[in-house]
Amino acid sequence: MVRVHFTTAKGEKIAADALPGTRLLELAQAKGMPLEGTCEGQMSCSTCHVVVSAEWFARLPAASEDEEDMLDLAAGVTRTSRLACQITLSEALDGIEVTIPGESHDMHRG
Repeated sequence: MVRVHFTTAKGEKIAADALPGTRLLELAQAKGMPLEGTCEGQMSCSTCHVVVSAEWFARLPAASEDEEDMLDLAAGVTRTSRLACQITLSEALDGIEVTIPGESHDMHRG
């Protein structure tokens, strides 16, 4: 199992476990995080924007040019922003820390 530590926009800390190979977006949605993922992981929106803690950001594979382009459209982007649909969890990411930006809102959840 891979443990992910989410911090909500309100500062709540939520830990979640997933099997290796799970996309971060899928886990976040399963735990009720307000990440819409409108394009269902096809990287044609930025509604799954998250901020990865600096120490973990360096451990991720580099973002593709397409992901960088989508992040340009996201609100509240930081140096360590990524799209959750592009992060596949692995044992090497066990313990990763991710913050849900305050601008996130899942229109499907109201």
